[in-house]
Amino acid sequence: MSIFRQLASRYKKQCETNENHSDPELTTRYYRTNTAQMMQTIEDLFKADQNVNILSISRERGEIAAEIKKNKACFAIVTVVTVRPFETAVDINISTEQSSPAGVHPILKGEVLSIYEKVNKRHDFLGSARNADK
Repeated sequence: MSIFRQLASRYKKQCETNENHSDPELTTRYYRTNTAQMMQTIEDLFKADQNVNILSISRERGEIAAEIKKNKACFAIVTVVTVRPFETAVDINISTEQSSPAGVHPILKGEVLSIYEKVNKRHDFLGSARNADK
């Protein structure tokens, strides 16, 4: 990645994971569980954190929306999808309206990685970007 692109990306106010992300740390993560168990895990993690306020839970769509008030106030949507029996994909989209002279993207990325790290402790991690276009 060019230096200009790296510098510009620091100031993005959104951090999103996906299957074909250019940053390997921000690719979709897969776990050995089903959607209901993963949704419950995410809900429990958010409820246990006093800096997180769950705004909505849509079990039909596999989405949990939450407000996070840590380093920067931000809004997160965690999407859970069962790919195969006992193989569940988790994607996270987090954004903020706030800014910083040093850029907020590293803070947002850190929050995404923190959520993944907590989930890794509760479920068997199968890998990331397992269905990426290669």
